[in-house]
Amino acid sequence: MKERLEALRDEALRELAEAADPARLNDLRVKYLGKKGALTEILRGMGSLSAEERPVVGQIANEVRGAIEQTIEEKQRLFQEQETERRLKAETIDVTLPGRKLPTGTIHPLTRVAREIEDVFLGMGYTIAEGPEVETDFFNFEALNLPKDHPARDMQDSFYITDEILLRTQTSPVQIRAMQAMNGQTPLKIICPGKVYRRDDDDATHSFQFNQVEGLVVDKNIRMSDLKGTLLTFARAMFGPQARIRLRPSFFPFTEPSVEVDVTCVQCGGDGCRMCKHTGWLEILGAGMVHPRVLEYGGYDPNEVSGFAFGLGIERVALLKYGVDDIRSFYLNDMRFLRQFARM
Repeated sequence: MKERLEALRDEALRELAEAADPARLNDLRVKYLGKKGALTEILRGMGSLSAEERPVVGQIANEVRGAIEQTIEEKQRLFQEQETERRLKAETIDVTLPGRKLPTGTIHPLTRVAREIEDVFLGMGYTIAEGPEVETDFFNFEALNLPKDHPARDMQDSFYITDEILLRTQTSPVQIRAMQAMNGQTPLKIICPGKVYRRDDDDATHSFQFNQVEGLVVDKNIRMSDLKGTLLTFARAMFGPQARIRLRPSFFPFTEPSVEVDVTCVQCGGDGCRMCKHTGWLEILGAGMVHPRVLEYGGYDPNEVSGFAFGLGIERVALLKYGVDDIRSFYLNDMRFLRQFARM
């Protein structure tokens, strides 16, 4: 039995030395040290040995087991080191190479124009007022001199949530809220930027959602000349010092008198071209003196104070400022279009 154990040791160590991968190593461990392995098979015959031979054979068997286990452990350690080295080579990052450049974002042209408009009026002493986009019928229409049967409501066919709740069709409700918050105090100078919603069909010049900026001034002795001077300052800040404006009579329920405001064509400078239909002028916004009823809804006495208001679409200004011919270009997320504004 001693000779069989020594032969087993030599055979096992030779096969373990030739094992080329962990799977083969595990097979050899089972072959020699498993419950049905070769060493266990030999040790089952120890019962036939004499009492003097058993300790000697037991010691040799332990030495054989120890030699095989030590060789397996060394071989396992070698395989682990090889795997670690392989993974390090495969996963190595060369930090000396330049990294992949991520695309750099930029400000959307509508956001850029909105900020420019805000900066102009902030420079003139206005503050920014905000309000909810989901409004009540009272603030969106009635407090602006548009009772429920007023035909001008048809021009703002709206998204109603209930009979009295709707998505706001203009930022004018913010003006009413701001006036009421002042409790009759003056002066009040605000602009109200934000999204508005109307049931318009999408085309080159209309969208069911767009951005608007409205302005309101309430104080004693406010005149139409103050409105004109304010809008001329705005036009020259946005379109250049050569810009001129003209006021044309119009109608809005919340102002009296009301005007449409045109600016000299940004393309031809007023000489006449296809863009302005050879008139030299481009319509840019609506304005007027605040209607006495609107002042009353806002908590002011129209016999004591007066005011002017104006409203313009940010998309409209952007179309003119950048020479874009389709409002939908601002919403389609076409990178070819948006990259044109990256360095502005």
